[in-house]
Amino acid sequence: SLDGLNEQRMREAIDAVASGRTLVVIAHRLSTVVDSDLIVVLDHGRVVGQGTHDELIRDVPLYRDLAARQLLA
Repeated sequence: SLDGLNEQRMREAIDAVASGRTLVVIAHRLSTVVDSDLIVVLDHGRVVGQGTHDELIRDVPLYRDLAARQLLA
């Protein structure tokens, strides 16, 4: 579990390394992937949605619920 400062540092390091590359990130915290070009949402091993953060908020109830709990808390 990372505190806010270390999470931010990790995201900045990922951004620096990922520039111009494809990077696969597996995360439970949405704040880690919210700025990604493509997010794939899994539920019990099945893909239940994919898209940008805004698209998933609009179209995927599971993602919307996770975002409400994690990002608005």
